[in-house]
Amino acid sequence: MHRFTRLVSGALFALSALVTVAVAQTTIPFGSVAYDPKKPIEIVSDSFTLNQTDGRAAFVGNVVAGQGNLRLSADRITVEYDNSGNGKDNRISRLVAQGKVTLVSGAEQAEADRAVYQVAEGKIVLDGNVLVTQGKNALSGQKVTIDLASGSARIEGRVKTIFSTGGDN
Repeated sequence: MHRFTRLVSGALFALSALVTVAVAQTTIPFGSVAYDPKKPIEIVSDSFTLNQTDGRAAFVGNVVAGQGNLRLSADRITVEYDNSGNGKDNRISRLVAQGKVTLVSGAEQAEADRAVYQVAEGKIVLDGNVLVTQGKNALSGQKVTIDLASGSARIEGRVKTIFSTGGDN
């Protein structure tokens, strides 16, 4: 009986250590295709407004932005241009998506209230009720930072995970 108690205690200790590691670990893979920041960005929307004074363009209504295998959709996407050069460059510095934001890269998908895509850095920050799905697995939190170059994502803010075990449940 004493051996059984030690065995159960050891198993519970190992399980609690595993759970602690799983809860503390918030970095996950995201994106199945190599990221290329030089690929063009195509944006489709119901309406478009350009403000050359502040270097912004607003796309409103059923907006879908695509770059290679990456798709970002939202109610509204504001494009901010980098005019730090001679004023003729007009490179996109970032896209700010708001309202029913969905990001898709390969088999992974993320939903949030808002997203900021910093194009040159290859980083996307989603915040507000974030839900990441990878096949049957789901993770949620308040903020997700995706590094497109490394293909990883960091989830913060009361992270909840549901991992499929391969069963029918």
